Amino acid sequence: MPKRILQGTVTSNKNPQTLTVSVERRFTHPVLKKTIRKSKKYHAHDEVGSFNVGDKVSIQECAPKSKTKRWEVIATA
Repeated sequence: MPKRILQGTVTSNKNPQTLTVSVERRFTHPVLKKTIRKSKKYHAHDEVGSFNVGDKVSIQECAPKSKTKRWEVIATA
């Protein structure tokens, strides 16, 4: 099974080797037919620590690195 890749914006880089990435998805409401935006935050592993708040990044699923980290940064989006 292929690993999922998501694109989002870095919202926090205060923890060592960890980024908080906010990923936004858009979909049409089934009844109202209105476009809705929902976002979710993911903790991603960043070995180098080279990203800052506001950067666009791509994250990929990986084996668990800690209690909350299940994603790793692969590139700048």
